[in-house]
Amino acid sequence: MPKKKMEQSIYRYATELIKEKGYVSPVDLFVKMERLTQKQAEDWRFKRIPYLERVVIGNLSKLNNILKILEKYAREKNLKPSITVYKSWGKGPKKLLRFSKTANPHLEELYSTHYVLVKDKKESID
Repeated sequence: MPKKKMEQSIYRYATELIKEKGYVSPVDLFVKMERLTQKQAEDWRFKRIPYLERVVIGNLSKLNNILKILEKYAREKNLKPSITVYKSWGKGPKKLLRFSKTANPHLEELYSTHYVLVKDKKESID
């Protein structure tokens, strides 16, 4: 997919997520873009998948590009970045979930950042 078309798609889906949830996260965006199924996301949350990148459709370069475009969208829409801790679901001790194979701290932070709509900025989304 050409870069411009990819950006338009991300902007459209991110806007939908903001209207639905009041925030957009990379995991929700991947599901919306059909690069990740809801079942895969749940399997990861239940520790059945060791790291999220293993099942998301797209090479690492493309995934990195999606994260950068989402970050750009958030800046343009004045969304507040909020790093979210992802811990496993299910029985037993709750473990910190990994997004990437390498567990690179910068990448992990990008994947775990939710972009939240600030209440008085509601008009900036449309």
